[in-house]
Amino acid sequence: MRFRVFAGAAVGAAMVVAMPATGKAPRKGKAVADCPADPALPPDLADWGRMSSAKTIYAYGEARAADWPSLGAARTGLLLHKAESLRYWIAPERRQDVFKFGGMIPVEVKRAGRLVIALDAGAWIDLVRDGKAQPAAAHGHGPACSGIRKMVEYDVTPGRYLVQIVNAPQLSIRAMAVLRD
Repeated sequence: MRFRVFAGAAVGAAMVVAMPATGKAPRKGKAVADCPADPALPPDLADWGRMSSAKTIYAYGEARAADWPSLGAARTGLLLHKAESLRYWIAPERRQDVFKFGGMIPVEVKRAGRLVIALDAGAWIDLVRDGKAQPAAAHGHGPACSGIRKMVEYDVTPGRYLVQIVNAPQLSIRAMAVLRD
């Protein structure tokens, strides 16, 4: 297996994250040999196959600041933080595990629709706006062999939201935000 290496800085220390070269991993129960090298994705998830640069996401601070870069429709490697160093905008709906990781990243919504947050690993997601967690409209998994482990959908209106990632199993996670009509 080939690997890509993405480097980023978090809490003043350099770290390196290794990810499979294809950026796709089989879902549990699906053997690697059963997965095509480039699985077909629905049009709204097609950019999961395109990797944007890695970002360090925020553990504390002014979560609503306009200069924080937004999560977008391309799969993005996010460097997370230890649970003990996190100060979320609002208390997560899921209790934090001190041995896991998390962080916050904004999402800019330009029009009303259904916002899909996709992750390549299991983690809790809260979508926050105006200091309140938004109710999830649906939960699910990505297409087989896509590498998308979790998808949570929210009905949204235009504005700036904050994605709070809680209890990620590793120090990095790949994510994307897609707006469906």
